[in-house]
Amino acid sequence: MVNRGFVVGMIAGMALAFAAYFGGFGAFLLVAALGGLGGMAGHWLDGGGRLQDLRDAYARGGRR
Repeated sequence: MVNRGFVVGMIAGMALAFAAYFGGFGAFLLVAALGGLGGMAGHWLDGGGRLQDLRDAYARGGRR
């Protein structure tokens, strides 16, 4: 059986390679940064986080 993390890492690496080849270094950095943010959000949601918590934190931050 193939490790799920391996497959996700391989797909992310291929996306970065395409971005670097077709879009240059700037596109590579953009794809890497957005991929990292998406990975952190997914990890947070897998750990029991809720989207409601994010909305509440954003709403509290805007009132200051």
